[in-house]
Amino acid sequence: MSRAALRVEPVGRRLPDWLKKSVSIGQEATRTDALLKEYGLHTICESGRCPNRDECYSQKTATFMVMGDVCTRSCSFCSVTTGRPEVLDMDEPRRVAEATKRLGLEHVVVTSVNRDDLEDEGADHFVQVILALKNVSSRMIIEILTPDFRRTQRLAVQKILEAGPDIFNHNVETVPALYKRVRPQGDYARSLQIFREIKQHSPKVLTKSGLMLGLGEAREDVLAVLADLKNAGCDILTLGQYLQSSAMGLPVTEYIRPEVFADYKKEALALGFTWVESGPFVRSSFHAKESFEALKRALNKN
Repeated sequence: MSRAALRVEPVGRRLPDWLKKSVSIGQEATRTDALLKEYGLHTICESGRCPNRDECYSQKTATFMVMGDVCTRSCSFCSVTTGRPEVLDMDEPRRVAEATKRLGLEHVVVTSVNRDDLEDEGADHFVQVILALKNVSSRMIIEILTPDFRRTQRLAVQKILEAGPDIFNHNVETVPALYKRVRPQGDYARSLQIFREIKQHSPKVLTKSGLMLGLGEAREDVLAVLADLKNAGCDILTLGQYLQSSAMGLPVTEYIRPEVFADYKKEALALGFTWVESGPFVRSSFHAKESFEALKRALNKN
């Protein structure tokens, strides 16, 4: 498909029709929200102001954000507070596991803020959360979404893998040309390296990454990132529309049309990704359980 055919929608005051969704908050969403508050837990659904929050809550799913709600980095796309985090809450892994049990989750996603202030950058805390979840159920699918561990990457990755997550996710977020503006404290090469470290240590662990589109990236740059991710060992890909979540966040450069997302999915599958979720409302952990189950069915056929 040519660049001319991959039209984008100019950004104006009104969202295009494909980005409008009707959401009704049901009893399960209210119950999930109340339970998380009861346990004093944070979710990226809330801190990141995700547009799918109520839909996920109504399905009794949530992405836990551990190690507090203050991040040591200042990515311009993110609405999580930047500053000096508090001391780690060592009881948090137990509470995550207990909340997961009460919600009856079969697939749990755990992410975190960046904790560059910690000696191990939070790797051991991920381990403790994974182990606590395994004590709840040995059949639970555990998906983690981690920072890049810029000082301790190899040791951090090995330590976490030994705890036994089923899916190891790290988002590259955008194309290298936009890192200075979008992810100034990140490093594209370092983000790719995390997948090589994972596959070198645990080849069978599923790996996952995601990009936001609509920040001004060129199609050829997106395709280059997809190729880089696949070559680094990434199995699962998510592509979604970037939406400005706060007045301080980066403005949206363009609204990507659904057919463009479909084209990127086609290209990614041709590169050999095992599973691809691509669409305006796709986020890293949106429909994570459904995607994993579909992936298992697909793999079993081969």
